[in-house]
Amino acid sequence: MLLNNLNDYAKKYPNKRPDIHQQYGTAGFRNKADTLFHVTFRTGILAALRSRSTGGIIGVMITASHNPEQDNGLKIIEPDGSMLIQTWEKLATKIANVPDDKLEQCVADLISELNINLENTMAKVYLARDTRKSSPPLSMALIDGIKACQGEYKDFGLLTTPQLHYIVRCANSDGHYGVPSEQGYYEKLSQAFLRLTTKQRKLHLIVDCANGVGADKMKLLAPYLKEKITFDLVNIGDGILNLGCGADFVKVNQRQPDSIELKPNQHYASFDGDADRIVFYYRNDRDGKFHLLDGDKIAVLVAKFLQQLLNESGLNEIQMIVVQTAYANGNSTKYIRDTIQLTSDCVPTGVKHLHHRALQSEIGIYFEANGHGTILFSENVQKQIQQQRSNENAKKLLHFIDLVNQTVGDAISDMLIVEAILDNLNLTIDEWDSFYQDLPNKLLKVAVKDRNVITTTDAERKCVEPNGLQEAIDKVVAEFGQQARSFIRPSGTEDVVRIYTEAQTKELADKLARKVGNLVYDYADGIGSKF
Repeated sequence: MLLNNLNDYAKKYPNKRPDIHQQYGTAGFRNKADTLFHVTFRTGILAALRSRSTGGIIGVMITASHNPEQDNGLKIIEPDGSMLIQTWEKLATKIANVPDDKLEQCVADLISELNINLENTMAKVYLARDTRKSSPPLSMALIDGIKACQGEYKDFGLLTTPQLHYIVRCANSDGHYGVPSEQGYYEKLSQAFLRLTTKQRKLHLIVDCANGVGADKMKLLAPYLKEKITFDLVNIGDGILNLGCGADFVKVNQRQPDSIELKPNQHYASFDGDADRIVFYYRNDRDGKFHLLDGDKIAVLVAKFLQQLLNESGLNEIQMIVVQTAYANGNSTKYIRDTIQLTSDCVPTGVKHLHHRALQSEIGIYFEANGHGTILFSENVQKQIQQQRSNENAKKLLHFIDLVNQTVGDAISDMLIVEAILDNLNLTIDEWDSFYQDLPNKLLKVAVKDRNVITTTDAERKCVEPNGLQEAIDKVVAEFGQQARSFIRPSGTEDVVRIYTEAQTKELADKLARKVGNLVYDYADGIGSKF
């Protein structure tokens, strides 16, 4: 078997915490960085095997996204730029947790089960990392894993997660999707943006880069766009990653980053640590309040714009769908279905579920409420639009498609998409925000002994176990009026149960969350104090 001194490499990366079960989920592996060295080494092996299995280049991104600085993680990227397929998620979890003395046998078994020919197939893995201090040493462990499986690798150093997804797809499509380089990424997006926007007004945006990798990448992108849009960049690495800033902080706390004082008539955006999420916000000069435009608002803006372009291009027969999760604000779903009259489907939480459903439509728009999302166009739709390219609106659609990173949610791409749409529709951020008003909502979590006692169905909107809990939740929700709703779901990474509520006022949403939280505590062996 052509494994290159596997045991010698493996001795460098012993599993020092066999008590921790490392699980590959929607976000890949994610944990405290110092627990991940053996996981990262083994992921290098698995990525090389996946490359041999597919015959394509595989990507591995070292990042923990919006998590605190001390965490880290790994995301494996398929040859088409999408996330690792579900069957291999189980293999990733298996190889990460096998005892050290059984690793070689585990790898041999995988090679046999997957019928991988080590002698006649080549393994190639692209890797990149975010700005965490733990990322460079973890990347060395990843490289050792690739070498142990006699694979080739290309280390791109610091990239945003979406940039690596983009480069992997380009490399596997012989350049049809774009040039497989960081510069190619900037050139494709900037050219599409400049062609899509008008020359009449200059745009300006203040961007919170979460003290992450997005800061350096925005500095590199900005010169390509200076004739149309300029940026003020804040939280560019002078503070702690994701602390008091970033998309997750803004979304969860419903306020601007600590370092930003909002000025009226100016709009702002926040990335997360690896720049795959974005949210927008501003201060309304009429009421002086903070206003958040999250993934739901972005999805509605995109849907409205694309619907208009399709109608004006004579392509209104093309099927378009907006995919959401249970976390989507109820009024966003109502607006999609009743006002712009598009189909809105709800799927379980996790980008892989949204992406999979979006692929089933001719045009699939998906954004999680947290600001992670993109737009997918089928090959057939792209051909139809190409055939109408003499039409100015069809040309705009083609430029729009080039502006979209269809591999994964991308804060930089999505930022430019929003700015281009506002420019085309001549909308202010206040006018965009006025499409619909969010129902007041609350997100809460309850620490429990074992999150696995909670199981759900109906895209996580109904609790199946423990028995009787859903009935108790329904009874409490009924006390809060027609617009009230609540659902619970177990976390994918820690022993907590997440609770989401909506109601007519913020006070009612908060009160409902506390009541449901106490029910979860009682039914699921809560830890700590009640609410």
